[in-house]
Amino acid sequence: MPERFLGIDTSNYRTSAAVFDAENGVWHNEGSLLTVPEGAIGLRQSDALFQHTVHLHEKIEALPQGEVRAIGVSTRPRAVEGSYMPCFLAGQSVARSAAHLLSVPLFTVSHQQGHIAAAALSAGRLGLLDEPFLAWHLSGGTSELLYVTPGADGLPDCTCIGGTTDLAAGQLIDRAGALLGLPFPSGAALDALAMDAEPEKGYRPKVTDCRFSLSGMQNQVENKHKTAQAAQMARFTLETVANAVVKATEQALLQHDCPVLCAGGVMASRVLRARMQQAFGERVWFAEPVLSGDNAVGVAVLAARLYERNKT
Repeated sequence: MPERFLGIDTSNYRTSAAVFDAENGVWHNEGSLLTVPEGAIGLRQSDALFQHTVHLHEKIEALPQGEVRAIGVSTRPRAVEGSYMPCFLAGQSVARSAAHLLSVPLFTVSHQQGHIAAAALSAGRLGLLDEPFLAWHLSGGTSELLYVTPGADGLPDCTCIGGTTDLAAGQLIDRAGALLGLPFPSGAALDALAMDAEPEKGYRPKVTDCRFSLSGMQNQVENKHKTAQAAQMARFTLETVANAVVKATEQALLQHDCPVLCAGGVMASRVLRARMQQAFGERVWFAEPVLSGDNAVGVAVLAARLYERNKT
């Protein structure tokens, strides 16, 4: 029987299902963004849950057919007490039913743990999951710098040691995108626009103990919008985020001498990746853009690891 594992992730903005072959590392992900009304910069949880319920079966049906050893599903944003979002109920319901009917184990993980596993796989560094490392989780709703160690339960144990104290990087980017009339989420379009701009220093937020505030940066972005061309304003926004992220990483590495893994949709930005690469060279590792955003591949990878762990 092939060592194939099914992963399911129903996050706030993407419906995803994936299969991962633990023997050869081959994966296949099927996912699509949820529909957000034109001009909006968010989606109600009730609407997200409804869309997942309607479309999840389509993602699973599009996967290559075959038996699976186990099923993994994300059931909450983070592996901390009180972390909850209704949108994950859609995936959890399907996963529990499928595991029961197929008589295979079911493993539950957090969305954040899935992001980290997907990034490690994509970077060719799954071995990071067996040692301490730093990880950025930068997405539409999360901007956290994590110290990650192997957990007693076999999953990445993530301790937040830095990041934003208010507005997430993805939220700042989406608000900048809204000013420019870009589709939501705006990360990819804003990054493409920024690549056409002249080099830009951006604004340098104050970073203390690896933490920074981005709420005041919205005013800076709005002011830039009044005086600069669209491409320059896009570059200013991304360079401002990069300034904060690079500085927080520098401070964290003074405390933890270890590799840095970058995960989350915001980390797909070519502007941000270039700044991190320039600052930290071979110490920093990235997921490919296709596995930077929300996906179920990392969930399937963790299901494979937990299955193997529980066999012994």
